[in-house]
Amino acid sequence: MTRALFIIDVQNDFTEGGVLGVDGGAAVAAGITALLVAHPEEYRYVFASRDWHDIGNDNGGHFARDSAPDFTVTWPVHCVAGTGGAEYHPALATDAVTFHIRKGQGKPAYSIFEGTTEAGRTVTALLSELGVTDIDIVGLATDYCVRASTLDALEHGQHVRVFTDLVAGVAAESTATALAEMAHAGAVLASSDGLGRAAGDAAPAADAAPKPSPHAASGARTTDASDSASADTE
Repeated sequence: MTRALFIIDVQNDFTEGGVLGVDGGAAVAAGITALLVAHPEEYRYVFASRDWHDIGNDNGGHFARDSAPDFTVTWPVHCVAGTGGAEYHPALATDAVTFHIRKGQGKPAYSIFEGTTEAGRTVTALLSELGVTDIDIVGLATDYCVRASTLDALEHGQHVRVFTDLVAGVAAESTATALAEMAHAGAVLASSDGLGRAAGDAAPAADAAPKPSPHAASGARTTDASDSASADTE
């Protein structure tokens, strides 16, 4: 198998202090960096997406320019190409990123599959070309772009895990709903704490066991990363 990591929209405008900042976003950025440092051989490819919206237009109705945003279809101006808000959060180390994906250039876009590399290569084409079969997903926000990217990855036939300790959502209720939807569609909700531990290895002692993610949905299928491993530049 070939495993890839999708890092979804860990950008300044989506973390604390940003236009659409999510509580816990900075911690997610730091946690993803720690994951990559601790497991440098785990992922053959690392894809990192960013909203990269056009300046000077409403990006296909995505930006609320003439009325208040409804925070469902229309949003405040955010992640405009070339601005500080569109940059990766400083706690996210990007030296391991293989493909930088830009999405939302002149139109609404939530899923990483709606974006391309700077050279115009699509995520779908890259996954096929590289033989990727398994994807782990982390990032922001659970109830929007993580959700959309996960559902699209499943639709494209990938085995998908979502690390619930390395995502953060906009609101508790919509986050729980999104996680339940992802699990129902076939994603495994896992903790990154188990990454790299063989399926037959002993689990941590009860007093050292990882705490359930505050974003985990009631009734959703959860596990740790070791339990769900499937078969195995730009």
